[in-house]
Amino acid sequence: MKIIVPMAGRGSRLRPHTLTVPKPLIPIAGKPIVQRLVEDIAKVADDRIDEIAFIIGDFGPEVVKSLEKIAEELGAKASIYTQDEPLGTAHAIKCAEASMKGDVVIAFADTLFRADFILDKNSDGVIWVKKVQDPSAFGVVKLDDYGFITDFVEKPQTFVSDLAIIGIYYFQSAEKLMDEINYIMDLDIRVGGEYQLTTALENLRKKGAKFTLGKVDDWMDCGNKNATVETNSKILEYEREEMQHFPASAKIENSLIIPPCFIGENVVVVNSKVGPHVSLGNGTQVVSSNLDTSLIQEHTLINHANLSNSMIGNNAKYYGVAREISLGDYSVLDFLSK
Repeated sequence: MKIIVPMAGRGSRLRPHTLTVPKPLIPIAGKPIVQRLVEDIAKVADDRIDEIAFIIGDFGPEVVKSLEKIAEELGAKASIYTQDEPLGTAHAIKCAEASMKGDVVIAFADTLFRADFILDKNSDGVIWVKKVQDPSAFGVVKLDDYGFITDFVEKPQTFVSDLAIIGIYYFQSAEKLMDEINYIMDLDIRVGGEYQLTTALENLRKKGAKFTLGKVDDWMDCGNKNATVETNSKILEYEREEMQHFPASAKIENSLIIPPCFIGENVVVVNSKVGPHVSLGNGTQVVSSNLDTSLIQEHTLINHANLSNSMIGNNAKYYGVAREISLGDYSVLDFLSK
């Protein structure tokens, strides 16, 4: 089985954190979002994952190396495709057409999940959904009395369903899906100016394809700073047991760590209180500070801070007492200097 991972978006709502790092590679509790996504799928899938196809933007060779390593650690071949312009979800999958063979899981790399991940081999596919309050921002599905999907609707402006598609799909035949994607692109069938996967799914359904529902226990968004910090907290709770042990290279001096927290390699915490729900990336230093519910990346210095619901990037320096902050890579913010 293959995993297809469209991840070419720039993550503009998460700026400044995505100005130097693509959103799917931002670490959550010590692991990049896309790594957590494919590991979660591989963990619960019945079949062996033999290939992971990543559809990226112009992210550079270092990103390609990172993705190849993620696939290699799962015993899978990495295939890298480029989406040069954002023309929609169906267009993203079209970019990986060479890998669209056999049964596939398609997972868009902007969310994490906890789900009943059962691949129903008696249906043509499984669509994972979650009830939402505002369905107008999502593709949604309608069901019949037997639990089969009867309609796919992209961003409905009038209410038709509150079952939002979360961006994870299983298909028994990638070739059949590609036939429909090629059809809508050949005829230039767009919704909202883009080629939508829901259009291809609706065409398949009308031709007799049977799609069942995958139920989601938790759908964790990484769309903006607040959502990403909340997702970091949830992942720390889910992995509380694994987070009990800190690396031997970490130095915790005259400080209190309140679990769950992720502490990376060579982290230094001095005269501080950290936690709960804090991630500190490799090489980060926290001095004379109080931190909770925050996501701090690698090689960053936090000094005399009192932070909550905050996100700070790599190689940054923060001096001061502000309660909430969002600071990107290589930034310096100093409230202590005169």
